[in-house]
Amino acid sequence: MEAIELRQTRQLAVGDTLVSTSGSTYEVTKLTRIGRGIRVHYLSTDGRAGRFTAAPEAVSRVLGGRLGASAPHVA
Repeated sequence: MEAIELRQTRQLAVGDTLVSTSGSTYEVTKLTRIGRGIRVHYLSTDGRAGRFTAAPEAVSRVLGGRLGASAPHVA
């Protein structure tokens, strides 16, 4: 089982896997700066696309352990 870490939206990168509280996973496909927020585009495991907008400081649950890896930042 992989570890789940908490990251601010500004620390997300394309290819990260987000995990919902119910255990569903979503792959980040695109990150865009929208005003003061960040729009996160994602793809669910069943192929459905979606998006949400969050503050740069908002926290997301991310699958995997890329601790120490340099991720490109959006904000």
